[in-house]
Amino acid sequence: MKKYNIQNYVRYKEDLKKSLARLEGKSWEDCTREELITKFMPLVESLARKFSTTQQASGVQSIMDLIQSGGAGLTKAVDRLDRETLDKSEDVEKTLKSFFSKRVKGAIRRSIDINRGDIRIPEHKLNEIRKNFGKDEKMVALFFNSIFLSIDEKPSNDDNPIYDIPDKSEPYNQQILNIYLTGLLKKHLSELEFQILRLSYGLDCDKHAAKDIAKILNIQGTSSYVRVSQLKKQAVDKLINSVDHSQVLDYL
Repeated sequence: MKKYNIQNYVRYKEDLKKSLARLEGKSWEDCTREELITKFMPLVESLARKFSTTQQASGVQSIMDLIQSGGAGLTKAVDRLDRETLDKSEDVEKTLKSFFSKRVKGAIRRSIDINRGDIRIPEHKLNEIRKNFGKDEKMVALFFNSIFLSIDEKPSNDDNPIYDIPDKSEPYNQQILNIYLTGLLKKHLSELEFQILRLSYGLDCDKHAAKDIAKILNIQGTSSYVRVSQLKKQAVDKLINSVDHSQVLDYL
Protein backbone atom coordinates (compact mmCIF):
# COMPACT_ATOMS: atom_id res chain seq x y z
CA MET A 1 0.00 0.00 0.00
CA LYS A 2 2.97 2.32 0.48
CA LYS A 3 3.37 2.97 -3.22
CA TYR A 4 0.25 4.26 -4.86
CA ASN A 5 -0.85 4.65 -8.46
CA ILE A 6 -0.21 8.26 -9.40
CA GLN A 7 -2.68 8.01 -12.29
CA ASN A 8 -5.43 7.07 -9.87
CA TYR A 9 -4.55 10.04 -7.68
CA VAL A 10 -4.60 12.41 -10.65
CA ARG A 11 -7.95 11.00 -11.73
CA TYR A 12 -9.30 11.44 -8.20
CA LYS A 13 -8.15 15.07 -8.12
CA GLU A 14 -9.69 15.82 -11.50
CA ASP A 15 -13.03 14.26 -10.52
CA LEU A 16 -13.01 16.14 -7.21
CA LYS A 17 -12.24 19.42 -8.98
CA LYS A 18 -15.23 18.95 -11.30
CA SER A 19 -17.51 18.05 -8.40
CA LEU A 20 -16.38 21.08 -6.39
CA ALA A 21 -16.96 23.35 -9.37
CA ARG A 22 -20.59 22.22 -9.48
CA LEU A 23 -20.92 23.07 -5.77
CA GLU A 24 -19.35 26.51 -6.04
CA GLY A 25 -21.49 29.11 -4.31
CA LYS A 26 -23.75 26.50 -2.73
CA SER A 27 -24.16 26.92 1.03
CA TRP A 28 -23.78 23.98 3.38
CA GLU A 29 -27.46 23.91 4.36
CA ASP A 30 -28.46 23.42 0.71
CA CYS A 31 -26.03 20.52 0.24
CA THR A 32 -27.07 16.90 0.25
CA ARG A 33 -25.12 14.42 2.38
CA GLU A 34 -22.91 13.42 -0.58
CA GLU A 35 -22.35 17.04 -1.61
CA LEU A 36 -21.31 18.02 1.89
CA ILE A 37 -18.79 15.19 1.96
CA THR A 38 -17.43 16.30 -1.41
CA LYS A 39 -17.27 19.92 -0.27
CA PHE A 40 -14.96 19.04 2.62
CA MET A 41 -12.73 16.46 0.91
CA PRO A 42 -10.01 19.10 0.31
CA LEU A 43 -9.93 19.51 4.10
CA VAL A 44 -9.39 15.76 4.44
CA GLU A 45 -6.38 15.79 2.11
CA SER A 46 -4.95 18.87 3.84
CA LEU A 47 -5.15 17.11 7.22
CA ALA A 48 -3.84 13.82 5.82
CA ARG A 49 -0.74 15.52 4.43
CA LYS A 50 0.12 16.84 7.88
CA PHE A 51 0.74 13.26 8.95
CA SER A 52 4.14 11.83 8.11
CA THR A 53 3.95 9.14 5.42
CA THR A 54 7.45 7.81 6.08
CA GLN A 55 7.70 4.06 6.70
CA GLN A 56 8.48 4.49 10.40
CA ALA A 57 5.58 6.87 11.01
CA SER A 58 2.70 5.38 9.05
CA GLY A 59 3.92 1.92 8.17
CA VAL A 60 2.48 0.48 4.97
CA GLN A 61 0.08 3.34 4.29
CA SER A 62 0.44 5.84 1.45
CA ILE A 63 -1.06 9.31 1.30
CA MET A 64 -4.01 7.88 -0.63
CA ASP A 65 -4.64 5.41 2.21
CA LEU A 66 -4.65 8.27 4.69
CA ILE A 67 -7.04 10.29 2.53
CA GLN A 68 -9.34 7.27 2.27
CA SER A 69 -9.32 6.78 6.05
CA GLY A 70 -9.92 10.49 6.56
CA GLY A 71 -12.79 10.38 4.06
CA ALA A 72 -14.41 7.58 6.04
CA GLY A 73 -14.07 9.70 9.18
CA LEU A 74 -15.61 12.67 7.36
CA THR A 75 -18.55 10.54 6.22
CA LYS A 76 -19.29 9.45 9.78
CA ALA A 77 -18.98 13.04 10.96
CA VAL A 78 -21.46 14.26 8.34
CA ASP A 79 -23.93 11.60 9.47
CA ARG A 80 -23.60 12.86 13.05
CA LEU A 81 -24.20 16.51 12.24
CA ASP A 82 -26.70 18.29 14.43
CA ARG A 83 -28.10 20.86 12.03
CA GLU A 84 -30.15 22.58 14.70
CA THR A 85 -27.01 23.23 16.72
CA LEU A 86 -25.24 24.51 13.61
CA ASP A 87 -28.04 26.98 12.95
CA LYS A 88 -27.26 28.56 16.31
CA SER A 89 -23.55 28.94 15.53
CA GLU A 90 -22.19 32.43 14.87
CA ASP A 91 -19.68 31.03 12.37
CA VAL A 92 -21.10 27.90 10.78
CA GLU A 93 -18.15 27.22 8.47
CA LYS A 94 -15.67 27.45 11.35
CA THR A 95 -17.84 25.14 13.46
CA LEU A 96 -18.10 22.63 10.62
CA LYS A 97 -14.36 22.62 9.99
CA SER A 98 -13.62 22.16 13.68
CA PHE A 99 -16.15 19.33 14.02
CA PHE A 100 -14.97 17.56 10.86
CA SER A 101 -11.25 18.08 11.51
CA LYS A 102 -11.34 16.40 14.90
CA ARG A 103 -13.05 13.31 13.50
CA VAL A 104 -10.99 13.14 10.33
CA LYS A 105 -7.71 13.30 12.27
CA GLY A 106 -9.01 10.69 14.70
CA ALA A 107 -9.86 8.34 11.83
CA ILE A 108 -6.44 8.79 10.25
CA ARG A 109 -4.66 8.20 13.56
CA ARG A 110 -6.63 5.03 14.21
CA SER A 111 -5.78 3.77 10.73
CA ILE A 112 -2.09 4.46 11.29
CA ASP A 113 -2.18 2.80 14.72
CA ILE A 114 -3.78 -0.32 13.27
CA ASN A 115 -1.60 -0.62 10.16
CA ARG A 116 1.81 0.59 11.29
CA GLY A 117 2.80 -2.96 12.22
CA ASP A 118 6.21 -2.99 13.90
CA ILE A 119 5.48 -0.61 16.76
CA ARG A 120 2.16 -1.40 18.36
CA ILE A 121 0.91 0.57 21.33
CA PRO A 122 -2.67 -0.22 22.43
CA GLU A 123 -5.11 2.34 21.04
CA HIS A 124 -6.44 3.21 24.49
CA LYS A 125 -2.89 4.09 25.58
CA LEU A 126 -2.36 6.24 22.50
CA ASN A 127 -5.65 8.00 23.18
CA GLU A 128 -4.59 8.54 26.79
CA ILE A 129 -1.31 10.10 25.64
CA ARG A 130 -3.10 12.40 23.22
CA LYS A 131 -5.76 13.32 25.74
CA ASN A 132 -3.26 14.14 28.46
CA PHE A 133 -0.63 15.82 26.36
CA GLY A 134 -2.10 16.73 22.95
CA LYS A 135 0.58 18.71 21.16
CA ASP A 136 2.21 19.67 24.42
CA GLU A 137 5.97 19.51 24.25
CA LYS A 138 6.13 17.72 27.62
CA MET A 139 5.45 14.34 26.05
CA VAL A 140 7.93 15.00 23.26
CA ALA A 141 10.49 16.12 25.84
CA LEU A 142 9.96 12.94 27.84
CA PHE A 143 10.41 10.84 24.70
CA PHE A 144 13.70 12.45 23.64
CA ASN A 145 15.06 12.83 27.17
CA SER A 146 14.44 9.17 27.93
CA ILE A 147 16.39 8.19 24.82
CA PHE A 148 19.33 10.57 24.75
CA LEU A 149 19.93 11.79 28.29
CA SER A 150 19.21 8.82 30.50
CA ILE A 151 22.50 7.05 29.70
CA ASP A 152 24.54 9.94 31.03
CA GLU A 153 26.00 10.10 34.47
CA LYS A 154 24.35 13.08 36.11
CA PRO A 155 26.76 16.04 36.28
CA SER A 156 27.51 16.94 39.87
CA ASN A 157 26.36 20.54 39.40
CA ASP A 158 23.13 19.79 37.54
CA ASP A 159 19.88 19.17 39.44
CA ASN A 160 17.77 18.86 36.30
CA PRO A 161 15.32 15.95 36.87
CA ILE A 162 15.63 14.79 33.26
CA TYR A 163 18.77 12.89 34.28
CA ASP A 164 16.66 10.76 36.61
CA ILE A 165 14.40 9.50 33.81
CA PRO A 166 15.04 5.80 33.15
CA ASP A 167 15.97 4.64 29.67
CA LYS A 168 12.70 3.73 27.95
CA SER A 169 14.10 3.17 24.47
CA GLU A 170 14.17 -0.64 24.52
CA PRO A 171 10.41 -1.23 23.99
CA TYR A 172 10.65 0.47 20.60
CA ASN A 173 11.62 -1.37 17.45
CA GLN A 174 15.31 -0.46 17.36
CA GLN A 175 15.83 -0.36 13.61
CA ILE A 176 12.76 1.73 12.88
CA LEU A 177 13.46 4.05 15.79
CA ASN A 178 17.03 4.62 14.58
CA ILE A 179 15.83 5.51 11.08
CA TYR A 180 13.26 7.89 12.51
CA LEU A 181 15.72 9.58 14.87
CA THR A 182 18.45 9.90 12.25
CA GLY A 183 16.09 11.77 9.95
CA LEU A 184 15.03 14.16 12.70
CA LEU A 185 18.58 14.80 13.89
CA LYS A 186 19.96 15.52 10.43
CA LYS A 187 17.08 17.86 9.68
CA HIS A 188 17.14 19.95 12.86
CA LEU A 189 20.68 19.77 14.30
CA SER A 190 24.20 20.83 13.40
CA GLU A 191 26.80 18.21 12.50
CA LEU A 192 28.39 18.36 15.98
CA GLU A 193 25.02 18.07 17.71
CA PHE A 194 24.10 15.17 15.43
CA GLN A 195 27.33 13.31 16.18
CA ILE A 196 26.97 13.81 19.93
CA LEU A 197 23.47 12.34 19.97
CA ARG A 198 24.38 9.63 17.46
CA LEU A 199 27.22 8.41 19.66
CA SER A 200 25.21 8.83 22.86
CA TYR A 201 22.32 6.73 21.67
CA GLY A 202 24.24 4.42 19.34
CA LEU A 203 22.27 5.04 16.16
CA ASP A 204 24.71 3.06 14.01
CA CYS A 205 27.27 2.09 16.65
CA ASP A 206 27.58 1.14 20.30
CA LYS A 207 26.44 3.65 22.90
CA HIS A 208 29.31 5.79 24.18
CA ALA A 209 29.81 7.47 27.53
CA ALA A 210 30.31 11.23 27.61
CA LYS A 211 34.05 10.98 28.30
CA ASP A 212 34.52 8.70 25.27
CA ILE A 213 32.48 11.02 23.06
CA ALA A 214 34.73 13.90 24.11
CA LYS A 215 37.78 11.96 22.89
CA ILE A 216 36.17 10.91 19.60
CA LEU A 217 34.99 14.45 18.77
CA ASN A 218 38.14 16.09 20.15
CA ILE A 219 36.32 18.14 22.76
CA GLN A 220 39.10 19.49 24.95
CA GLY A 221 39.23 20.48 28.61
CA THR A 222 39.55 18.99 32.08
CA SER A 223 35.75 18.71 32.31
CA SER A 224 35.22 17.64 28.71
CA TYR A 225 32.66 14.98 29.65
CA VAL A 226 30.60 17.64 31.43
CA ARG A 227 30.83 19.78 28.29
CA VAL A 228 29.58 16.86 26.21
CA SER A 229 26.63 16.46 28.58
CA GLN A 230 25.88 20.17 28.27
CA LEU A 231 26.05 20.04 24.47
CA LYS A 232 23.87 16.94 24.48
CA LYS A 233 21.23 18.63 26.59
CA GLN A 234 21.35 21.71 24.35
CA ALA A 235 20.92 19.49 21.28
CA VAL A 236 17.94 17.68 22.82
CA ASP A 237 16.34 20.98 23.82
CA LYS A 238 16.87 22.27 20.28
CA LEU A 239 15.30 19.11 18.89
CA ILE A 240 12.28 19.41 21.19
CA ASN A 241 11.76 23.03 20.17
CA SER A 242 12.25 22.38 16.45
CA VAL A 243 10.21 19.28 15.68
CA ASP A 244 6.51 19.16 14.93
CA HIS A 245 5.19 17.87 18.27
CA SER A 246 2.03 16.41 16.75
CA GLN A 247 4.03 14.25 14.31
CA VAL A 248 6.23 12.91 17.09
CA LEU A 249 3.13 11.95 19.07
CA ASP A 250 1.70 10.31 15.96
CA TYR A 251 4.91 8.27 15.70
CA LEU A 252 4.48 7.16 19.31
